[in-house]
Amino acid sequence: MKKIELEIVALSHSITQTHSYAVVLGEVNGLRRLPIVIGGFEAQAIAVALEHMKPSRPLTHDLMKNFMNAFNIELQEVIINDLQEGIFYSNLVCYSEHDTVEIDSRTSDALALAVRFGCPIYTYEHILQNAGILMDDKPSGEPQKMEAVGMEEPHKEGELDLASMNLEELQRLLHDVLEHEDYIKAIAIRDEINRRK
Repeated sequence: MKKIELEIVALSHSITQTHSYAVVLGEVNGLRRLPIVIGGFEAQAIAVALEHMKPSRPLTHDLMKNFMNAFNIELQEVIINDLQEGIFYSNLVCYSEHDTVEIDSRTSDALALAVRFGCPIYTYEHILQNAGILMDDKPSGEPQKMEAVGMEEPHKEGELDLASMNLEELQRLLHDVLEHEDYIKAIAIRDEINRRK
């Protein structure tokens, strides 16, 4: 079967499921998108790597990468190889000096590791046909925008309204959320601070 290369083009709150996020994979040199619903912790693990944030202690996927590096194991590629009853299945294709091994993985974990290793992500045509979305063609020369996870949902009671805070309050809040290792909120706060500069 021919593999189709994908890249992460967006990571945001899921509009279909509460407390969930959606990672959107785009077909490289194509118009199809593959949205995958993932949990908050998995979204945070992907967001931290995409945004090149350095947690004070290694997250689980950082630990996995460090472990693999210590034993000279490389993640060669990630393959989203099956879709059953709305659940995506993936394999990690790992190689060492002596062997190449495919390891079953949750897709969210596979994507978090792919970002850390900088390895390609692939799927097959039947998966894109069953779960993909065809996007309208963009005008040529328009760059693809990466959207980070942030507070993208409409403002809810009890949530912080970042736009109403001044820079000093935003800086304090950023420090607090980083102390609590809430990297998803940290990205949204950092983006708001950058918009003001």
